[in-house]
Amino acid sequence: MSPSPETPECVFCRIAEGLEPARLVHSDARTLAFLPLHPAVDGHVLVVPRHHVRDAWELDEPTSLELTRAVRRVVRAVRSAYAPEGMNIITSVGAVATQSVMHLHIHVVPRDEGDRMGPIWPSQRTVASTALDEMADRLRGALTS
Repeated sequence: MSPSPETPECVFCRIAEGLEPARLVHSDARTLAFLPLHPAVDGHVLVVPRHHVRDAWELDEPTSLELTRAVRRVVRAVRSAYAPEGMNIITSVGAVATQSVMHLHIHVVPRDEGDRMGPIWPSQRTVASTALDEMADRLRGALTS
């Protein structure tokens, strides 16, 4: 099997094509789930579409549905296997958001009090009510256009 001519450098495409090793925990016709090389915590899993999708901005609806189904299965398996107190389900878009592999991947990360992940959100900020109204209007406008 040879690498896809469009994405020969994409390690996740190469994993999907069977050209790179991975510790698979789930595989179906459209998705894969495997352990990252450097899991943040025990039970950390990556869920990816088999075909190349750069990020959530390029995600089409059929792939989104298949990916959501796979994430749901993995979430339940991680919960069953590790019994965490909580869980993060995370995807990043672009290098500025810490996307390190430019192939859409969703992190399923089991969380326990005091784990090495630490908090993922900045401290709370105060935003004026009028600014919140403007944000909501802007987003509503984008959703209807």
